[in-house]
Amino acid sequence: MKTALITGGSRGLGRALAGELAAGGWNLVIDARDPGALSAAAAETGARGIAGDVTDPAHRAELVRAVSGGLDLLVNNASTLGPTPMPRLDALAPAGLAAVFATNVLAPLALIQAVLPSLRERRGAILNITSDAAVENYETWGGYGTSKAALEQLSNVLAAEEPDVAVWWADPGEMNTAMLRAAGEDADAAPPPAEAAAVLRRLVETRPASGRYRVSDLVEAP
Repeated sequence: MKTALITGGSRGLGRALAGELAAGGWNLVIDARDPGALSAAAAETGARGIAGDVTDPAHRAELVRAVSGGLDLLVNNASTLGPTPMPRLDALAPAGLAAVFATNVLAPLALIQAVLPSLRERRGAILNITSDAAVENYETWGGYGTSKAALEQLSNVLAAEEPDVAVWWADPGEMNTAMLRAAGEDADAAPPPAEAAAVLRRLVETRPASGRYRVSDLVEAP
């Protein structure tokens, strides 16, 4: 049985992807900061839930211990918008940007480094969830978008350095999630995260070449 570790697995895309992989017979470890929401998601998907913050080294160490028997897929999905309402760059405090990077870039890298030996051994995969904010110039999205751009380039270089591990950085597009709502966007008009999760499950199962993928392009592909 294959094993996946999904961060931010209590709601939104993380929870939906956990459900998709569970349906495919995967063994799952998921984490989130909210113990109640995590417990509900774990019960629904049959996953092992470990509550905590991915920026905490002790929590990351606990996640790594939970998959010490072998890991086939790491999904870096946990993310933060940073200060809300989201400020323009002329009002974005450096400390606020540092906090965004801690969750969206540094924690994913630390987890990658910790589980790479297992992923190399099992010819596993890494799926880093990114955003169109990494490549578009949306006003007030500078802090979040900059962090996702950094995650994309990190993924790009990692793909070159780790030929035996599939590395995908995927833009799921707008989804009806609490995060999109917190950003002040009309989340009700966006599709449910289950749609993107189904596409990402197919990406994992078909194992395409390492690279950047947009869910909208994969839906349109034959």
